Amino acid sequence: MGDSFRTRNSKANSVRGSHARSGIVAALDVGSSKVACIIGRAEHGGIQVLGSALHESLGIRAGAITNLDLAERSIREAVDAAEQLADMRIQDVILSVQCGQPKSLIGRAEGTTDGELVGDTHLRQLLGEAKRRCREDGYETIQAAPSGYVVDQARGVSDPRGMYCERLGVSVHAVAVRSGTLQNLRLAVERCHLTIARQLYAPYASALATLTPDELTLGATLVDIGGGCTSVAVFMEDSLAYVDTVPLGGASITADLAKMLSAPLSAAERIKTLYGSALGELDGSGDLIEVPLMGEESDRGSDRVRRSVVTRIIQARLEEIFGEVQSRLKKSGFDVAAGRRAVLTGGGAQLSGTREVAAQILNKQVRIGRPQTFPGLPAATAGPAYATALGLLISGATSPPETNDPNPSQEPERQRRGVVRWLNETLFR
Repeated sequence: MGDSFRTRNSKANSVRGSHARSGIVAALDVGSSKVACIIGRAEHGGIQVLGSALHESLGIRAGAITNLDLAERSIREAVDAAEQLADMRIQDVILSVQCGQPKSLIGRAEGTTDGELVGDTHLRQLLGEAKRRCREDGYETIQAAPSGYVVDQARGVSDPRGMYCERLGVSVHAVAVRSGTLQNLRLAVERCHLTIARQLYAPYASALATLTPDELTLGATLVDIGGGCTSVAVFMEDSLAYVDTVPLGGASITADLAKMLSAPLSAAERIKTLYGSALGELDGSGDLIEVPLMGEESDRGSDRVRRSVVTRIIQARLEEIFGEVQSRLKKSGFDVAAGRRAVLTGGGAQLSGTREVAAQILNKQVRIGRPQTFPGLPAATAGPAYATALGLLISGATSPPETNDPNPSQEPERQRRGVVRWLNETLFR
């Protein structure tokens, strides 16, 4: 531990791109298969990694809490291990969220500038109004950021500050999830005596760690194949434009193998990891795999199956997952609008042949999204399965909390200063 890296400039949902920050940053990724905690120190546009730890997820399915006590224990042990390596205690964490059926909300606002140059006050008021319109009953907004400004009739303005115009408009994209599911996730984290400083949609965080500036600008679809679900995030013109989730993931593949081969879940997971492939031409057709049988013991408690059988089971489920992703992209209109670039992250992306199956079904150019190099971290955290946790760390080091804050201040800063001035003049004259 203790090495540092430089964060590349990531502009997603940011008015002026990345802003170097300083101080301790703690990222907490609570997934269906693992809980990851990374502690770092942001300094001079880079991050010094202090500690990281992983723990198996218990009491969590598809990102949602199913057993509060087990989930709390998983989170606590991951955080404790990271704290020991970092030799410090943490209080605030940046939390990833992918539970609660995430959906996109769009809010727009428009106003006049009264002949003044556009300044922070104009943007603060306009953004506040647009963000307050990103609400839906039964859902809670976890992040919201501007996706574009309109200066008079000119669209696609990324930062209107210092410009002159008669009318100014803004469009805000927000991510909302079901309130009850989110509250249970927060409760599990808060029971570990942690404070949630901010929360980000998990694939958005993964994008910060894996997408290139050109992909963010020209358009890309990020598909995060997690343990319990597959999440989708579409980026266009440096902004998050669409989100969705499919309730199928790596655990679905493991369950299919266990059922079809009559094997225990632990054995099915091992077979998937060691011999799993999604394309027939990648496997050895004559290879035989030893499969322990469920509930059996001794030498009679196993069977042998061809590797091609395992491949067909995996391929069928992956085709279903990507088929559902493509169906939702078509329904939303983003299958074409976002271009022909797709990036795969998550543990499921590491299966051989997954990239080829995705390219066939999504009809896109597909690559595996690997996060930036993080010297000082274990080699196991350099793969796509840990893109979310590393993206959370990057977000905390490069962007202020208000960048994606879904709850703007109800009271303008100028008015608060006026109240303080009045109190000073009245009480201390």
